[in-house]
Amino acid sequence: MNSKVFFLLSILAFLAFSKLTLVSCRKAKINHGLDGFTLELIHRDSPLSPYYNPSITPSQRLRDAFQRSFSRVSFYTKASIHPTTLVNHAIQSDIIPDYADYLMKIAIGTPPRKTYAILDTGSDLTWIQCKPCNRCYKQILPIFDPKKSSTYKTIGCQSKECKFVRESTCGSKNVCEYEVHYGDGSYSIGDVASDTFTFDSTYSKKVNDISIENVVFGCGHNNGGNFGNHTAGIVGIGYSNISIIHQLDKQIKGKFSYCLVPNGDLSLPYHSPNTTSKINFGPKAFVSGTNVLTTPIIRKKSVVLGYDLFYFLNLESISVGGKKLEFKSSQLMSSSDVADEDLGNIIIDSGTTLTYLPENFYDKFESILVETIKGSRKIAPPGVDLPICYETKSVVEFPNIVFHFTNADVETLPMNAFSKVDEELTCLTIVKGDHYGIYGNLAQMNFLIGYDLVNHKLTFLPTDCTKH
Repeated sequence: MNSKVFFLLSILAFLAFSKLTLVSCRKAKINHGLDGFTLELIHRDSPLSPYYNPSITPSQRLRDAFQRSFSRVSFYTKASIHPTTLVNHAIQSDIIPDYADYLMKIAIGTPPRKTYAILDTGSDLTWIQCKPCNRCYKQILPIFDPKKSSTYKTIGCQSKECKFVRESTCGSKNVCEYEVHYGDGSYSIGDVASDTFTFDSTYSKKVNDISIENVVFGCGHNNGGNFGNHTAGIVGIGYSNISIIHQLDKQIKGKFSYCLVPNGDLSLPYHSPNTTSKINFGPKAFVSGTNVLTTPIIRKKSVVLGYDLFYFLNLESISVGGKKLEFKSSQLMSSSDVADEDLGNIIIDSGTTLTYLPENFYDKFESILVETIKGSRKIAPPGVDLPICYETKSVVEFPNIVFHFTNADVETLPMNAFSKVDEELTCLTIVKGDHYGIYGNLAQMNFLIGYDLVNHKLTFLPTDCTKH
């Protein structure tokens, strides 16, 4: 064969192989004229959830939610005992996502294959189970097969997307690979790839489906641990360059917001199928009004995890019944992009049910709270594990609790801090952590909460989320 012809054929073969296996550095892009969209969030205990079990009592659902919360943050407790070991571990651990509370419907590939995934502000990389499975946990809906998607492409090792993935490695055929481990021993391992993600949108009557091209995600061929069989993986919206929020930065301008429907109390519309929570992206996420409160989002690294993943706020104090307690910074947080290392002492997390306060602060908080409440204190029933409970056969007045964030005094209603766990007992849903602070989703319910990652601001607006 002529050497020139052989050379040209070699080049063509290489280009064809590259086109099949490696994606160029194209940004994720929404495929319609709108610059934003709104999606439904499904609480895992809602009748709309695939996990919903009608035979379980409302009281048991609450207990299960509390246990998920304890399990989700158990990693922090372990880390506080051996932080150095965890920080220096070759593969960093995230908080446990499958104990998060909110699911979303997604469809992946072309043609789109529908499934459910967990939405998590405590995760950055989006990943799903993929065929072929070296090992996969049981999944009821079909596992995604990338060979059946015409828009699926793997990511090359030298791409910037590969560099954004924490602890990525270079596999065979120059394919970027990821490995994620969680605090309970669960894990996902596979290829970093891109494909089209399709969502059901409520933004406009004219646009029902929102397709986002070139979403970088993990295609997991080896997955195991405590993942539920109704969900295919995780949709990560944490604070890092690989999260979907940052991938869509040009389209949504770094803005998203959500409004969580109350569902943590037996007296609230816990079972109503018509009261879904919403998450907004882009212009739709803009929060405005006379009662808007704004506080800085602090970008910094966690000492435990060693990278900037979470949304930190700065909590200065908490008031109970007019008495103010100064809030001390957490020992598990370290400064990164801020001059004052004491800034950024509490994580706001949509996936954690309860609110956690550091151990040394909580004791003082509990003392003032108990002095304020006039009622008969009771021990929580087995499985509830909440330390402060009151008998509510008769009327008991629970105080509003004010969280004094920097420039934002957020006054929570009793429903944000107390849950009726059975017909005669109401318990505080703010609990003792170790050295960390987490502002959980019960405290966020009936607030429209907006994230502006361009200006590093978070907004609170009291809102009836059932009407939002």
